[in-house]
Amino acid sequence: MFRNYRVRDYDFKLIILMVAVTIIGILSVGSAKADLQNKQLLGFIMGLFIMIVLSFFDYSFFLRFYWLIYAFNIGLLLLVRWQGEVVNNARRWLKIGGIQFQPSELAKIMMILFYAQFIMRQQEKLNSLKNIAAMLILLYPPLRLIYDQPDMSTSIVLLVIFCVVWYVGGLSYKIICGALAIAVPTTIVLFIMILQPDQTLINDYQQERILAWLEPEKYAQTTAYQQINAKMAIGSGQLWGKGLNNNMISSVKNGNFVSEPETDFIFTIVGEELGFVGGCTVVILLFLITLECLSVARKAKDLAGTCIASGMAALVGFQSFINMAVATGVFPNTGVPLPFVSSGMTSLVSLYIGMGFVLNVRLQCVRKYNN
Repeated sequence: MFRNYRVRDYDFKLIILMVAVTIIGILSVGSAKADLQNKQLLGFIMGLFIMIVLSFFDYSFFLRFYWLIYAFNIGLLLLVRWQGEVVNNARRWLKIGGIQFQPSELAKIMMILFYAQFIMRQQEKLNSLKNIAAMLILLYPPLRLIYDQPDMSTSIVLLVIFCVVWYVGGLSYKIICGALAIAVPTTIVLFIMILQPDQTLINDYQQERILAWLEPEKYAQTTAYQQINAKMAIGSGQLWGKGLNNNMISSVKNGNFVSEPETDFIFTIVGEELGFVGGCTVVILLFLITLECLSVARKAKDLAGTCIASGMAALVGFQSFINMAVATGVFPNTGVPLPFVSSGMTSLVSLYIGMGFVLNVRLQCVRKYNN
């Protein structure tokens, strides 16, 4: 379970990148909603501690219990369905004792671990029809349970992570091309159907968000109001921003024109108060974290390690892109936190847990080359 590692083999670069972007997040969350800053700081300390501890455990030890990890994940999501706390018309939170957390955030990490081991064990027959069917069937329960919360955005993130892990695991290009040949036209047809007035594929509020994205002027005072103000806030920050915790009357944040600025629209706070320089700094840090995870994946000692590091790269990279795309109006409004930056202890601690495994993958691969 434990192995002898050398300090110089530790991936300090990855840790520095994570700590830097998290500190920016703590400061931004404090500026958006001061009473959440200490909670975010606590999440950072907890996450950092757990990450360092996990980084010294052989990840192969945990992967032996991959079916238990899968069952535990489904169990948590079922508890949310039956006993979850309802917040803003969504049942996504679970309260056990005095601790309230969001299992869908943990689900991303647990599914990466599960599929990393599953794919490695099925490596020789990964592209068989039986194995493809098994992987899709196993994906359906967590995906459906999260979607029904409702949380379509997290479902999409989980689906992308699954596709990336499956791809790096050795999915045949013939299957990929065949799937794309079916998926692309199907997606276009579904999108057209969603825009119809009497559609039943998604909830009405989800359809309205898409319509507001396509015609923001028409929904300027309702559904598109938040995104329009978010873009205005980011643009008003100019080069250096208005400064954190400012009391300027012209501040979009101070005027309460953007709801939930500490979570889904935290990039708005970064853009307005830290300016173009601050926004680019966050983008670059998250991009470098993603690249570092991919670098670890490329050197991993086995396929499971490659899948873990690639899955975390997909999580950080794709979720960052979606969050910033929503804040800048590139995508329809959807609730996805910005990794390491948005308020939320579950999201922050879960990310550090995932990165703890990436750090051990790195230590294991360095140890392999040294031997």
